[in-house]
Amino acid sequence: MDYSLIVIVVIVAALAFDFTNGFHDTANAMATSIATGALRPKVAVGLSAVLNLVGAFLSIEVAKTISGGIVDELKITPAVIFAGLVGAIIWNLLTWLVGLPSSSSHALFGGLIGATWIAAGADAIHFAKVVEKVLIPAIASPLVAGLVATVGTFVVYRITQRARQEVVGKAFKSGQVLSASLVSLAHGTNDAQKTMGIITLTLISSGSLAAGSSPPIWVILAAGAAIALGTYLGGWRIIQTMGRKLTEIQTPQGFAAEATAGAVILASSHFGFALSTTHVCSGGIIGSGVGRRLAEVRWGVAGRMVLAWLLTLPAAAIVGAVAAAIATKGDWGTLLVGVAGVGIAIAIYLVSKRNPVDPNSIAEQRPEPIPAGVA
Repeated sequence: MDYSLIVIVVIVAALAFDFTNGFHDTANAMATSIATGALRPKVAVGLSAVLNLVGAFLSIEVAKTISGGIVDELKITPAVIFAGLVGAIIWNLLTWLVGLPSSSSHALFGGLIGATWIAAGADAIHFAKVVEKVLIPAIASPLVAGLVATVGTFVVYRITQRARQEVVGKAFKSGQVLSASLVSLAHGTNDAQKTMGIITLTLISSGSLAAGSSPPIWVILAAGAAIALGTYLGGWRIIQTMGRKLTEIQTPQGFAAEATAGAVILASSHFGFALSTTHVCSGGIIGSGVGRRLAEVRWGVAGRMVLAWLLTLPAAAIVGAVAAAIATKGDWGTLLVGVAGVGIAIAIYLVSKRNPVDPNSIAEQRPEPIPAGVA
C-alpha cells in the first residue's frame, strides 16, 4: 500500500515513542527483581524485552481505544498526530533524565489531546472516553495495586515469620522471576498497544484504513519489536529510583508488588483501559513497603513521583499543542517541529552522559539507609 511521506514520518515517530516507552518503563517489571538480586540486570531486561514482544500479540483492545476512542479520527491529520508524538517523546526523555517514573501513556494522551485541541477544536476530543478509559483508571489503578500489595505483603510476612529466612528468601527469589515475567507480559499487552493505536489512527486519518479498523499485523509486529528493543536497552535511571530509592525491598515484597501489578494490568488490558503501568507498578511497590513496615517507604521520593504524574498529561498537552500550532502551517512547519524534536532529544542525551547510570552501577548499589522517624 502506498503511504504519503507524512504518514511514513508519523509511523517512524510513533515507533520512536514506543522505543522510549520501552526503556522508560523497563523499571516497571524488573526494578524490584534487580533490587533483591532475583535477576541480574542484563538478564532481567533481556527477559522483559522478549515477554513485551509476546504480550503485544495477546490483545488489541487498548489499541482500539486509542485509535477510535480518545479523539475523532476523522477530524485530525497525520501532522496533528506527529505533533502529539513529539510532545510525548520530549516529556518521556525529560523524566528519564531525572530518573522519575512518570507515565509514558499519559504523556502520549496529553500530547495527542493538546495537538488535537489546537488543530481541530475541543469537539474533536471525546472527553467522556478520556474520563472513562484514562482518568478514572489513572486514579484507581495505583490505589488498587497499593492496597492489594499492602495486604499481600502483610500476609506473606505473617505466614513466613517462623520459617528460616534463607529458605524464604530463596523461594521468593524464584517466585520473583515468575512475577516479574508476568508484569513484562502484561506491559506488552497494554503499552505496546498504545503505539499500535496511534499508527492505526494515523492510517485512518490519512484514508489508508477505514474508520474503526483494527491494527494490521505489521503494525502489531513493529510496535512489539520497538518496545522490546527499548526495554532491552534498559532505563537504568528509573530502575535505580523504583528499585533502590522508593523503599527497601526484600524478596517477599518484590513478589507481592509484581504479582499485584501484573494482575491489575492484565485485567485492564482485557477491558481496554489504557492505564499507566508506571502508576500500577509504583503503587504496588509503595504498598509492599507499607505492608512490611510504614517507615520503609521514602515518602519524599513518592511525593516527587506523584507530582510528576500530575504534571505529565498537561505538560505533554502543552508541548503537543505548541507543536501542532506550528506543524499544521504546512510542510515547513512539520519539518521544523521534527528538527526541533530531534535537537531537544540529542541535547537531553548529551546532558545524561554527564552522570551515567548503567547495569554495573545498578548491580553494585545497596539500598540507601532510611532516616529514623521517616513515616
